[in-house]
Amino acid sequence: MAKKFSLAYLTIPGTPPVEQIRIAKECGYDFVSLRTIPMHLPGEPEFLLHVDSELFLSVKRALEEYDMKLMDIELARIRPDLDINEYEPAFEKAAELGATDVLGSVWTRNVSYYTEQVGRVAEMAKDYGLCYNVEFLPWAGVRNLQEDITLVDAVGADNLFVMVDTLHAGRAGVTAQELSRTDPKYFRFIHLCDGPGGSDGDPVLCDIRDEKMLHTAREARLYPGYGVMDIAGMVKAMPANLPLSIELPNLTQIRLRGAKGHAQRCIDMARRYFADHGIE
Repeated sequence: MAKKFSLAYLTIPGTPPVEQIRIAKECGYDFVSLRTIPMHLPGEPEFLLHVDSELFLSVKRALEEYDMKLMDIELARIRPDLDINEYEPAFEKAAELGATDVLGSVWTRNVSYYTEQVGRVAEMAKDYGLCYNVEFLPWAGVRNLQEDITLVDAVGADNLFVMVDTLHAGRAGVTAQELSRTDPKYFRFIHLCDGPGGSDGDPVLCDIRDEKMLHTAREARLYPGYGVMDIAGMVKAMPANLPLSIELPNLTQIRLRGAKGHAQRCIDMARRYFADHGIE
């Protein structure tokens, strides 16, 4: 079965959703992943489909015109200063557009607090037929695969899953062997990208406050095969039918190639990488 790819918002950040849908179609992606949940970040554009009815209708028309499926929306974060009730109208509109998933992350180390909040978001998502996928990051509140699994088990919701990003997983010390020992029931889709090792040249960073790590994650990720992450090992260790959402922000490549050119190279390099590693 050929791998299915989604174009994640952060690969071409700031791109309006209708334009992102067009680019995804023209570059050969199977799905698109949009950022439609408020982020409250200074200077960052927001594409709030539940607020802007004209934008919602434009996105609906674009999905139909380009025969593109909306896989997930982002980013349903758990953080003490954020009101999770703000996510519900975004979930409603995403469901109306045919989305199946929501991406989220945790930004507090208070386990009892984030477990309760994740449970509430999962329940809210389920009301709209959506699955909630919590991504672990080595500098966030849920930092590795085992912490994420513990969270999913503690909540016990049948629509709650672990989201593996190949960059964050590699830098959190997650190995292909660890993933292969993990029950596949925990996984829905994968975030795909490559990146350099940590400050000492190793994929595992000893210091989670490393500013270089943050810079890489936000604006300098690498095409598959151009870094040190064991992408092939991780992908082979997880179910073969998982969609691959390419999340590969690289501002240098975007300036060089433009948003569409970068998105095209992302999927081209991913397909070449998989062919080179015998992954169908």
